[in-house]
Amino acid sequence: MKRICAALVTIAILGGTLQAAVAEDDTYAPIRAKLKTCTTCHGDKGASTLPQYPILAGQQMYYMYVQLKDFKANRRKDPIMSVIAGTLDKDEMKLLTTYFSEQQWPKTDGKVTVSKEQQHKAERMAGSAECTACHLGGYEGNSRVPRLGGQHHDYLLKTMLDLKYKRRTNVPFMTSLLATFDDDDIKAMAQYLASLHD
Repeated sequence: MKRICAALVTIAILGGTLQAAVAEDDTYAPIRAKLKTCTTCHGDKGASTLPQYPILAGQQMYYMYVQLKDFKANRRKDPIMSVIAGTLDKDEMKLLTTYFSEQQWPKTDGKVTVSKEQQHKAERMAGSAECTACHLGGYEGNSRVPRLGGQHHDYLLKTMLDLKYKRRTNVPFMTSLLATFDDDDIKAMAQYLASLHD
């Protein structure tokens, strides 16, 4: 009996040691609870399936970090995100955005289609606005500039219209740029961007 008890104690100690080692190796241990909050809207690992919430998985890390800072400072306002960002410190923001940036962008093949007319309008708008100068050829973004290709249509459209009509004010350059296009062009661009995939 003593040997059995000793064996159980040894197993318990080793199990606890193993769990502690795993926790120490988990870079994201300090934000695991916060990640659960994020996935409520943004989906497992940031692969949002709800069209009003952006895909975060595979998004540009520094862009997301700046957005969290802007939500916290009320430079960008949202009734949910402003509150959540207000609870985060700089290190948590960096960990969260690094985590999401390291995830795989979800496959969106064939989920959104674009008509020839919409594609023509979008390409004309992209040429006029020189969109690919910042967002790059595949609209995958770069550091401070978000990936747009394959993002949810509803989120893209709302974001562009919010920028145009100054409901979102933390990107003055985009506000001025989008104000030069009519809503139909912006709708076509949102459809076109959402249709893009790897």
